[in-house]
Amino acid sequence: MGYIENPPVALNQLLEVVPDGIAFVDEYGVICHANKRLEGLTGYARDELVGQTVEVLLQSRCRDTHVALGHEFARDPIPRVPVMARHLDYRLLRRDGSELMVDVARAQFVLDGKPWAVVAVCDDSGQRTAGHVRTKAELRAIATELAAAEALASSEQRFRLAFENNVAGMILVDLEDKVLAVNDSFCQMVGRNREEVIDNGAAPFTHPKEFHGHLSPDETARVSYIDRFRHKDGRVIVVEVSKSIALDAAGVPLYSVISVRDVTQERALTAQLSHQALHDSLTGLPNRALFEDRLSQANGRAARGAGWNAVLMLDLDNFKGVNDTLGHVVGDQLLVAFARRLEQMSRSSDTLCRLGGDEFLYLAEGLTYPAQAEDVAERLLAAVAGPFYIDGVRLEQHASIGVVVWEGASKDCSELLQDVDVAMYQAKRRGEGRHVVFTPAMYEDEDNRFALTQELGHALAAGELSMYYQPFVNLATSQVIGFEALMRWQHPERGHIPPNVFIPLAEKTDLIYALGSFALHDAVSKARSWEPTAARASRLFVTVNLSARQFHDPNLVSMIEEALTASGLAPERLVLEITESVALDDIAGTMSAIARLDRIGVAFALDDFGTGYSSLSYLALLHPMIIKIDRSFVSPLHGSVYNDTLLEAIVSLGQKLKMTVLAEGIETQEQLEHLRRLRCEIGQGYFFSPAAPSGELAAMLGRVPRSWAQRLKRSTPTPVGPRDQAPPDHQGLST
Repeated sequence: MGYIENPPVALNQLLEVVPDGIAFVDEYGVICHANKRLEGLTGYARDELVGQTVEVLLQSRCRDTHVALGHEFARDPIPRVPVMARHLDYRLLRRDGSELMVDVARAQFVLDGKPWAVVAVCDDSGQRTAGHVRTKAELRAIATELAAAEALASSEQRFRLAFENNVAGMILVDLEDKVLAVNDSFCQMVGRNREEVIDNGAAPFTHPKEFHGHLSPDETARVSYIDRFRHKDGRVIVVEVSKSIALDAAGVPLYSVISVRDVTQERALTAQLSHQALHDSLTGLPNRALFEDRLSQANGRAARGAGWNAVLMLDLDNFKGVNDTLGHVVGDQLLVAFARRLEQMSRSSDTLCRLGGDEFLYLAEGLTYPAQAEDVAERLLAAVAGPFYIDGVRLEQHASIGVVVWEGASKDCSELLQDVDVAMYQAKRRGEGRHVVFTPAMYEDEDNRFALTQELGHALAAGELSMYYQPFVNLATSQVIGFEALMRWQHPERGHIPPNVFIPLAEKTDLIYALGSFALHDAVSKARSWEPTAARASRLFVTVNLSARQFHDPNLVSMIEEALTASGLAPERLVLEITESVALDDIAGTMSAIARLDRIGVAFALDDFGTGYSSLSYLALLHPMIIKIDRSFVSPLHGSVYNDTLLEAIVSLGQKLKMTVLAEGIETQEQLEHLRRLRCEIGQGYFFSPAAPSGELAAMLGRVPRSWAQRLKRSTPTPVGPRDQAPPDHQGLST
């Protein structure tokens, strides 16, 4: 059973002034509301009527029929068009048992989804005797007014429910923007109760820097905008506001209805996703996508005469060694520290980004002259030159930089990045911590290197490659005790091509394996022919250089075993040379390779000793049979007490660790005598002989050591061949 306990004020007033008795009846015939006039007609008090069925007002002869109609209505309570159904000469049973002649009109309506009936009772006896009979039109008008009032009440209730229970914040403001009402959702949103909001208006929760959308009274359209509110605890919340004006039946503005949705987290997530799409996850720097956008904008400004622009590509030197020796976690921390240093040196107008791996890009805008780009490069190199401290480890880190400078309109981004990449690799070839400015001629060098790589693939089959051998000399006896195998390329058109040119080209392709196999088989075959003589009872050994890819090749041991078997050379007469940088590039892989070589009886030598960044810390761990002192200690460009001290320390260290010390690059009698005083065991250099073809080795071995030593004392030979131009790169098959 339902009750209409609190009809809207306007409806209640209307019910009390209507001259008829009015009752609201539910689908079960229960009276839920009665007006004052109905009390007078029936003799019942209002409280006595409410809760009773309408049968209480019917004569006994009519009750059965009415109950049947009520049951039918309960089974099918479909609301009808609100037109009054009128019954004339109806006898109403009053409280005192008397009957009253009345006219009854009834109409159905829906409220809160439930069917109801409104019943109008007119005193027919009095009206008729007085000559004031109620017409059908009058009764219809009364019913229409009642139905309209109920429809309004239903609409108001639906609005109230939607307003109060909405999950969005709801605000009702008058035409002067004074708050009239708010719901609980809005109060929770701003951390205030209804009284605070209604009494103080929007000022306490409105962010001072925000613009608020406003509708003038003559507008009927809805406006939507993003706003910011201040929570009571001080937090700023971002909201999406929809605002519209409510009009009355005549179209006159009444008030504004505002819906507010908290989009703080949504906006934060959107911003986060946008940032992730345009920034590097490790360093937080812009990524390539954002860099290309900034570069496009810079090109537009440069085309309008905004000065010179430059793109710089930075690549960390020997970064792979850090990852392999210290782990990727330390490597990542180094990249972050590297990025922070670059940021400190960046101008606010420039853009720094991480391209990927250990490569970074720097866009310098608005330069006043081209050479200023080189000033930027030097400043960036200086910023990263100091040591880095990662997890207690001191790292000396350098970078190579390629530079592209342009004025006005430029190539597109991909072409610029290709140019700066070429310049960066040119810088790497010149050594660590260098910068190089791009020139179009660099592409000619790249083309030449590409052509040379193609020709190198045919050189071996064409017989253009051959092995030369440079002797190792016992410094105490001046006796040759072995040879280093060195590869040479005599090009039919280009002439002699230095090993430090073609070996790096082979290293970038699988040609390095073919060249390595050729060098190894030739060396062990020649060494097998170096038999002891009357003047020389010892058996000579041979060393073969290995590049990084060869040394870590899982097929290395099987290739060596095959070559030794084919030649018949004893494994102990073969020594494999690797540079210090190769050994330290992957220390775990190096230890594994050394263990495999030990099992077949082949030793190894550590070349270029003293040039790496952590030689001493790994020397005892690797324990090579031979350490070759780099030529920079034996024949320095500028002699000094410090250099002599270092040379003496290296020789002494090798002796104490029971390793054979071999000094390379001996060029003068003075250097020879100094090494003898230090008790260095073996020497190599132009002072004895440059590398020679295998056909000349017999004559070299036939010399009497003492007479050869006397000849060396009388004259110092002039070096010939590729090694007198510049120190070799020691990248693999030659030195």
